[in-house]
Formats: sequence, C-alpha cells, structure tokens
Amino acid sequence: MINSIIREIEIRSSFLQNENEPTIISKNEMIETIYFGGGTPSLLSSNEILSIISSIKQNYKIAPGAEITLEANPDDITVEKLNEWKLAGINRLSIGVQSFIERDLKWMNRAHDAAQALICIQLVVEAGFDNFSIDLIFGTPGLSDTEWKENVQRTIELNVPHLACYALTVEPKTALQKMIALKKKKDINTDAQAAQYSMLMQMMRDAGYKHYEISNFAKPGFRSRHNSSYWQGKKYIGIGPSAHSYNGKIRMWNKSNNSLYIKFLQNNTIPYEKEILSDTQKINEYVMISLRTIEGIDLQFIEKKFSENERRRIENIIEKKVERKMIVVNGDKIILTDDGKLFADRIAVKLFV
Repeated sequence: MINSIIREIEIRSSFLQNENEPTIISKNEMIETIYFGGGTPSLLSSNEILSIISSIKQNYKIAPGAEITLEANPDDITVEKLNEWKLAGINRLSIGVQSFIERDLKWMNRAHDAAQALICIQLVVEAGFDNFSIDLIFGTPGLSDTEWKENVQRTIELNVPHLACYALTVEPKTALQKMIALKKKKDINTDAQAAQYSMLMQMMRDAGYKHYEISNFAKPGFRSRHNSSYWQGKKYIGIGPSAHSYNGKIRMWNKSNNSLYIKFLQNNTIPYEKEILSDTQKINEYVMISLRTIEGIDLQFIEKKFSENERRRIENIIEKKVERKMIVVNGDKIILTDDGKLFADRIAVKLFV
C-alpha cells in the first residue's frame, strides 16, 4: 500500500504536464498542510511516514513551517513512537480519545481504556508536542450531564490546545444501528445531545477557547490549519483509497477498494472518478462550510464570486425564513449564534439554491 501511495503522489504531480488530466495544485503553489488521516495511520512505521513525506517534497513545493498532522489512537502512542514521529517530520497530532470515562469507551468498543486516554496526553506533552488535538464524543446513551462536564473539564485541566467534539451518530447498516434496532443498546437522545453541546460551548468559552467551527475549539494560535483550509474552500489533494481532491471547479475521488487501488497503481494509473461542479453546487457548498465557521457567510464574497442577485436571494431568505435568535448579521457577515449552531444543517438547507 505504501508503494502505491507514493506512486500516486508521483503520478498526480505529472498531471501538471498532462492537459488531459485535472490539475489540483499547480507546480508554483505551496503545500501548506499535510494530514495523515483515515483508518489508523499511527500504525505506520516512522520510515513509512518519512518516505511519504519525502515523496511529497520531491514532487511538490512544501511551505516552510508546513503543518504536518498525524491521527493517532491512544493505545498506539508510546515514547518511542512519539520520538520517531517527530524525527519523521510530524509536528501536530490528532488523538482519538473519545472519552475519559471507562464505561463510555467500552460502549463505543474502543481499544484503549480511560487510563490510556490520560497517559497518552502526558506522553505527548513530555515528548515536546505542544500542538495537538483530542476528539471527544457526546450524547452517548447513559452519559449524564455531570459526566460530560467532567470530560470537558478534564480536557481544560490538561491544557489541551485544541478540542474537536462530535455528537454520536448512528449510521445506517452499521453494527451499532443493528444493535439498537434489536434493543440490545439504547438509542441516542437528541435532546440530551443538544443540552450537552450547549454545556460544551459555554465551558470552552469560559476557559478561553475560541469556538472557530461548529465542532472545533482552539486556544489562540492553535486552530487546525489543515481543516481550516477545507472550511475556507481551498484546494486539496487526497492520496489513497477513497481519498477526495478538490480545486474549486472539479472534485475527484479514488475508488475505495484497496486491492483495486493497488492493482491500478501497479499499472501507473489512478482509479478515480470526477465531477465538474455546477454553479449551484459551488454556492451551496460555500454556504454549507462557511456557515459552520466563526467567520460565517460573507455576502460581499457571494456578490463578487457569484452575483448580486445571489446575495439578494440569501438576504431575503435570512430576513423572512430564519429566526433572529439563530443568526447575527454583522455588516456583510451572517454568523450563527449558539442557538443557531444547534440547527446549522437545517439553516444551510434553507439558504441552498
């Protein structure tokens, strides 16, 4: 798989000289962030990580001080691995803690326990990683408000610079969905999730964190540069099975089957599909991602990028169809309130073309 990933990096670079293939990043543009995510990239050896980073450097221009993030599970984190990751060039970690409560972790079938969730953060700090994030999940059945507050307070006390929080969701055709249908596990309570999300927002604000995206909180200077570029609609290249790429006009995605992916790359071909985005898709996507951020929707940008009529259409919907308590209109910006963040997707759909 690693050889195939490296080969894809090389082939994508060659797209720059091939008019028949869609170019995502031109040879004069800088790569500002690199993100090892999806699956369990923390299982990669330091040599494998280094070889991938080296290939990117050989085929693209990397900006000085580029953010290079690795997703890691708490049970994969050791002193040795942390030192190896630093030497390989990793300068930011995203850690899937999920909870500091033992019962919660067992319910989610996590491989690590509550002790490992705490110890891994201590090891990360001692290894010199001052830039890292942890994930927490709220709204799990049986998680009391008191327990959720303890989870958030523990994060604050540990001085974690960045926190990503997500409500538990039940995806169709999953083992969890089947267990709930068979009454072997409790279903989620959306009212309880909304209450815990409200607690989270207030606690993080009081602790000095900036709520810069619906699911993300950061201390000053510790926003995720990689994820922020996605929310700002910047270009990105995805490498590997199922990976997506985007250049503002075209979206590409690789086939998800690992064996098929490797087979194609062995023949120097990337197994991808693509779509050319329509103006409707572009504006709907801008509305969806910008509304999630602290900067909000920029009406001036909409007018310049799309049209004055499009700006007026959105202003009209905001005036007539969105409750005042849900949004703040600050000059040319439309920003969600705390109440609005609970209904972000619903509000975005109202603004779609």
